[in-house]
Amino acid sequence: MRHVALRVAWVAAVLVLAAGCKKSNTAADVSVADEVVLVDKGDRPRSELRYSVAAGTTTSSTTTLRLTSRASTNGGTSRTELPGFRLDTVSGPAELTEQGVKFAVDVVKAEVLLPADLPEELAKDFEKLAAAAEGIGGFIEVDDRGRQVAADLNEASKRGYIPLRLLRALVNARNTLTRVPLPDGKVGLGAVWEHRRTITAYGIALEQVSTYKLVDRAGDDVMLDVTAKRSAPPQSIEFPEDGIQIAIRSLASDATGQIVLDLRALASDASATGVSEDHVVVKTPKSTEAIDIREEFEIQIANTTSLTQ
Repeated sequence: MRHVALRVAWVAAVLVLAAGCKKSNTAADVSVADEVVLVDKGDRPRSELRYSVAAGTTTSSTTTLRLTSRASTNGGTSRTELPGFRLDTVSGPAELTEQGVKFAVDVVKAEVLLPADLPEELAKDFEKLAAAAEGIGGFIEVDDRGRQVAADLNEASKRGYIPLRLLRALVNARNTLTRVPLPDGKVGLGAVWEHRRTITAYGIALEQVSTYKLVDRAGDDVMLDVTAKRSAPPQSIEFPEDGIQIAIRSLASDATGQIVLDLRALASDASATGVSEDHVVVKTPKSTEAIDIREEFEIQIANTTSLTQ
């Protein structure tokens, strides 16, 4: 049952972090409906926050994700360090459009961070996943507020291998931290806005509210505090290839972090930590078991930006 618990924990962890980039008819893809609401304009003086990306801009990012899970079943409680990932991603070069800026996003290197006690079979699966992840990507077009105008995935990203889609969702999920949606109107220090999202990922509907607070600004360099809360109502998801059905009783997560936003770049430096609480029932051909999962996660994103004039 530990193999199943690890699968459940990993799916839940990705759902905590994921945010997709395009609507699809397949259950493994992700769709998002969102809005930005200004809660507090902040102190005076106030000015607009807008992205100003020059043509030819590229941003290289290293994203590191680490996860720890504690799963409780009727057979006892176990604490497990889950496989983490380190992804090197290149965004750009930027192309200016009538609506904003368009750029490619590609994973150029992927490394799985394996815990020492992971079963050999699962370790091999995740190593294959990391190898397959190199080359996935696509393009995104955003306006000067960071709102998505268009997006698509490259052919490597459209393969039907579900674990790869988990990783792909993680790559796209960085949107909460790296491409912050900006509010309408002028804002000053202390300004607060919310990014409210309804996300459908792997057949599961989730609600997320990300709250951003402007704590410092020097020209195009902006510092933000961020909190993100996510929840899901009772629902089910199936993995036919494994004969597994997961019924979600409840799923909730809370994360906090800080973002150093460069309005001239295609992504941001950021870090966040959080906890999720998941209560599920797992059905396999041989058994039905309730699993309570508590996960602690940490994500760090470090960027370097170059301008090509």
